Amino acid sequence: MLQHLPVLPLLIPLIAGILLLAPPLATTLQRQRVAGLVFALLQLLAAIGLLLQVQQQGTLVYAMGEWQPPFGILLVADRLATIMLTLTSFLLLCVQLFSSANDDQQGKFLHPLLMFQALGIQGAFLTGDIFNLFVFFEVLLIASYALLIHGGGAQKTLANMHYVTLNLAGSALFLFALGIMYGTFGTLNMADMQQRAAHINPDDVQLAKSGAMLLLVVFGLKSAMMPLHFWLPRAYAAAPAPVAALFAIMTKVGIYSLWRVHSSIFGDDAGELANIAEPWLWPLALLTLATGILATLASKTLRSLTANLVIVSIGSLLLMVALNTIESTTSGLYYLVHSTLATALMFLVAGLIINQRGKAEDRFVQARSVAQPRLLGILFFLAALALIGMPPISGFIGKALMLKAALASGQASWIWPPVLISSLAALIMLSRSGGTLFWRARGESASKVTSHPAQLAAVSLLVIALPLMVIFAGTITEYAQLAAQDMKAGLNFAKPLSTTVPGGDGA
Repeated sequence: MLQHLPVLPLLIPLIAGILLLAPPLATTLQRQRVAGLVFALLQLLAAIGLLLQVQQQGTLVYAMGEWQPPFGILLVADRLATIMLTLTSFLLLCVQLFSSANDDQQGKFLHPLLMFQALGIQGAFLTGDIFNLFVFFEVLLIASYALLIHGGGAQKTLANMHYVTLNLAGSALFLFALGIMYGTFGTLNMADMQQRAAHINPDDVQLAKSGAMLLLVVFGLKSAMMPLHFWLPRAYAAAPAPVAALFAIMTKVGIYSLWRVHSSIFGDDAGELANIAEPWLWPLALLTLATGILATLASKTLRSLTANLVIVSIGSLLLMVALNTIESTTSGLYYLVHSTLATALMFLVAGLIINQRGKAEDRFVQARSVAQPRLLGILFFLAALALIGMPPISGFIGKALMLKAALASGQASWIWPPVLISSLAALIMLSRSGGTLFWRARGESASKVTSHPAQLAAVSLLVIALPLMVIFAGTITEYAQLAAQDMKAGLNFAKPLSTTVPGGDGA
C-alpha cells in the first residue's frame, strides 16, 4: 500500500467527488456532509503519510500504468510537492467542516465540487509533466467556476464572468506555450526539459524564450501578478466564505508553478535560457506589492480587504521567487503556508460576521452589533495579528525569514521597504476595520443567529495551526530548506528509471 501513496491524493478526491454525486450519498445533505468530512480526513492522512515517506526515502516517482518517461504520465512527490499537498488537504478539511453548517444549503453540489477542486489543485502539485499541469489547471478551474457562483446572485454572476473570461484566455495562452515548448524541447516532461534546456538548438533559442515568457504570463495570471490581478479582489470578495477560504491556495498554485518551471527548468544551468524570467519578475513583484498595498488601504469590506491582502502576500512571494536563492525559497515556502492559513482564517471569520451582522454584512459602516461580539472579536484579532505579521503568530517568523534572505543576498534596500510598508498598511486597515465592526456598533444585534459548532471547529483548527507553525518553526524551516536545496540541485526525478514505482495494472 505504501508504494501507492503518491497516487492517493488524486484517487481519494476523484472517487469522493463521484460518490458524492451518486446515490446513496447524494440523496441527503447530511450524508454528503459526513462523507465529505471522512474523505477530507482521508486525504489529509494520505498527504501526511506521503510527506513522512518522502522525508525518509527522498523523492518518489509514480509511473501511471508502468509507462516509463518521457512518454508516460509521472506523479512526482518531492518535498516541495508534499508541503503543498499537506497544506491543501488541511485547508479542505477546514472548509468541509465550515460548509457543513449552512453554506451547503444555498446551492447544489458544494461538497463534490470541493473534492474536484482539491483534485485539480493536488494534481497540479504532483504532476511531473507540463501538459498534465495544464490538464489539472483546467480541472481546478472548472470546479472553481461552479464554486464561485454557489448560491447565485448578480454580484457572483458578474464576478464569475470576469473570472471565467480571463482564465479561458490564460488557458489558450498555456496551450500556445505548450506547443512552442514541445516543438523546441521535443518533450514536456519537466526532468527531460531541465536536462535539455542548456542544449537547445541555437536556431530555436528565441522560440524557446517566447514559450518561456508565455508561461510566465500564464502563471502570473494564476497567481494574480500585476497587471493580471484584477480578477482576484472581485472574485474572492463575491465567493461564499468557505469557497474563498479554499481559493486562498489557488493563487499559490501559480507561485508553485513559477518555482517548478522558471526556477528549475529555466534555472541557473539552462544556458541561454537561464533565469529568463528574472528581469521581469523584479519589477512585476514590486508593482504587485505596491498595488496590493494601495488596494488594501481602499478596501470597503472585510472580504475585499482580505482579498487585497492575498495580493500583498503574492507580491511578497514573487520577490522571493525573483531573488532565487536557497534562503529566499525557504522563507518563501514558510510564508506561503502561513499566508494561506491566515487569509483562509480571515475569510471564514468574515463569513461568521456576515451571518450575524444583518444587511450591513462585512461592510465598514456603523451597524448593529454581532450576536457574539467577544467570540468573533477574539477570532478577528488573532486573524489580524497573523495577517499583519506580528508576534507571536507565525507571520512574524515568515516575514523575518524573508527580510533575512534579502539581507543575505544584498537586496535588502529593494525588499525591506515594501514588505515593511505592507505590514503597516495591514495594521492600519485591520485596526480601522476591527474598530468599525466591533466597537462602533449601534444597538443590539440585528440577528440572533450564533455560530454553528462546525463553523467554530473549522476556525479553531486554523487558529491552532498558526501558533503550531511557531512552535515547530525549526522543523518546518528545515524541511523547506531541504525542498529549496532539491530545487537548486535539479529535479530529483531526472533519473526516473531507478526510482520509479510501477502503477496501474502491472503494479
